[in-house]
Amino acid sequence: MCTTEIIAFAKANTYFEKLNTCLIGLSVDSNSSHLAWLYDIYCKTGICVPFPIIADRNGQIARKYGMISNDISNTETVRNVFIIDDKGIVRTILVYPMNVGRCIPEILRTVQALQVADINNGSTPANWVPCNPIICPIPKTFCELQERNEQISQNRNGMNWYLSFKKPNDCCRLTENREVEENPKE
Repeated sequence: MCTTEIIAFAKANTYFEKLNTCLIGLSVDSNSSHLAWLYDIYCKTGICVPFPIIADRNGQIARKYGMISNDISNTETVRNVFIIDDKGIVRTILVYPMNVGRCIPEILRTVQALQVADINNGSTPANWVPCNPIICPIPKTFCELQERNEQISQNRNGMNWYLSFKKPNDCCRLTENREVEENPKE
């Protein structure tokens, strides 16, 4: 399974780069083992993995991030994905069981959701798709609440003062030809 994930991340690397995101792999295998594995992938598929894979032989890094679950094994890592922002803050942890591969489109969507929500001071709703409307922050005063209800009445962009939507700024949709479409027209 790890091989399919490494190949999928390698193929999606340009999408991550367009989102100013760097991929890093972490494995409890040795550096020699990683080199042999990456070379085998290259020989069999022609795919050159463009990101580093860190050898964490003693599991020290994995343990610091809670990647090794003693309930499952003392040595095997679980399939975690950590999205760490540019300030070094862990923003998202996705934990996949040992027998389920990671979903790269969902990881890309999560990175975009974090970036868009941060830039626009908002939140993304359930099933958010890049460049769809986002949730406005709730009003802080009664006056803002009244203004929000008036905007909703005029624009039909929400259901109540606590749930209204706005079109995000600085949003991009990653397209099939790997070009970035800035602020696409709906």
